[in-house]
Amino acid sequence: MSPTVFKIGSYRFFFFSREESRMHIHISCPEGEAKFWLAPVVALAQHTGLSTKQLRELQKIIEERNHEIAKAWKKHFLT
Repeated sequence: MSPTVFKIGSYRFFFFSREESRMHIHISCPEGEAKFWLAPVVALAQHTGLSTKQLRELQKIIEERNHEIAKAWKKHFLT
């Protein structure tokens, strides 16, 4: 199961249900995918197929919505 947290344009922000315990978010779109750590700071963990511009855009979105993502993470994984 990989619940969607939210979508923006062609980007889908989601979690994998059975993965490592460190808080992070996955993003996919037709061009590729990425994974960002959420703490202690938002940081790119890995990516494929995305441009530097797209990665900067994604990091900005995640930083702006970090609280919302963390809340969804805790609800999904800790309840």
